[in-house]
Amino acid sequence: MNSKYIDAMEKITLIGPFKQIIPMTGLPLKGALNDSQLSIIADGGIVLKNERIIAIGTFESLKAKYIHAHIHHLKGNHVCVPGFIDCHTHICFGGSRANDYAMRNAGSSYLEIAKSGGGIWDTVTQTRKSTQEQLVKSTLKLANRHLKNGTTTIEVKSGYGLTVNEELKMLRAIKIANNDALADLVPTCLAAHMLPKDYKGTEVEYLNEMSKKLFPVLLKEQLANRIDAFIEQSAFSPVQVQPYFETAKQMGFDITVHADQFTTSGSKVAIDFHAISADHLEASTDKEVHHLANSTTIATALPGASIGLGCAFAPARKILDAGGALAIASDHNPGSAPMGDLLTQASILGTFEKLTNTEVLAGITFRAAAALNLTDRGILKEGGLADLAVFHTSNYQDILYNQGNFKPCMVWKNGSLVYDKHN
Repeated sequence: MNSKYIDAMEKITLIGPFKQIIPMTGLPLKGALNDSQLSIIADGGIVLKNERIIAIGTFESLKAKYIHAHIHHLKGNHVCVPGFIDCHTHICFGGSRANDYAMRNAGSSYLEIAKSGGGIWDTVTQTRKSTQEQLVKSTLKLANRHLKNGTTTIEVKSGYGLTVNEELKMLRAIKIANNDALADLVPTCLAAHMLPKDYKGTEVEYLNEMSKKLFPVLLKEQLANRIDAFIEQSAFSPVQVQPYFETAKQMGFDITVHADQFTTSGSKVAIDFHAISADHLEASTDKEVHHLANSTTIATALPGASIGLGCAFAPARKILDAGGALAIASDHNPGSAPMGDLLTQASILGTFEKLTNTEVLAGITFRAAAALNLTDRGILKEGGLADLAVFHTSNYQDILYNQGNFKPCMVWKNGSLVYDKHN
């Protein structure tokens, strides 16, 4: 058991009564969802023991059964949903890209910004200048901000180091931050973010060096079990990435892909390598949507990047109607997605892509968990992690209706109350 939740050991706690509990149970991983499919437990309660949920039902029946439980009695109307899961972020970084944002809104192109000293390379430079301790501190700050907004599990990528030692610095910082963060941090190695400007060899030589020198250390130090790559004209091609992913698969890593952000081809690589997820997809056409829907790869929409860049959203409605599995993540990063507010972005995506409340909530709970290959969260069920986001309302519809302006009043993580707005 993680020491940061040790205070929850051997305590049985009954929380309630909730006006509504939205457990997200009984829903398929793939395809469109109607709000009529959503299970709602009225006047409910949740019983926790250690880090797990041991019972869910009506508050009065649980109160009668668990007579020795400590009761965390709620006053007023409350709705409980699973803790949110942000399955794609870059919250470990140094510096700021506020000038990039100003230049972009003033009409500068991505290439013009990069030539002026901005872009990803600016963040790489600033991250390299940061100490491991500074990265731990900044990652913790952002992770705890996400936690207060109801996000209890956060994927965090490297990718701003782009040398073996600098990537290790980032991933070690993420691991240390996870020990103290209120949320769970899931690390991903994104050494294949771009070819660093100061690398003297080719893309293939760079990727070969990373796979040979970096991958073994990741396994030895348990720094990450996920490998990501940015497949794009400005980064790496499908041909260049193929041996990199083949090595990763042989070594037992899960694969995820930055795919179809500006041009298509990345999603095909994701499908071919049975990647856990293909993320971005703003450029995906009907062809890519069809292939994703008929694969086991989770399609992850990143509305934060669309908002930050002022471009189209991923075709979320088409993905769902074609039978695909849609997750939604913030892509929180210093360049293209600085907002970092998952609930706000998911609400906005829902408006523009005409997603039901159930589809949006699924995208930031159990379908997002599937994009991280996690099966113990994203659903409120007996035996599952006690990760709860609690809102002060009588109607769950208010959560998305307020388009991110309505925040949780309480957050429980692994059976412990880690955020209470009133304290």
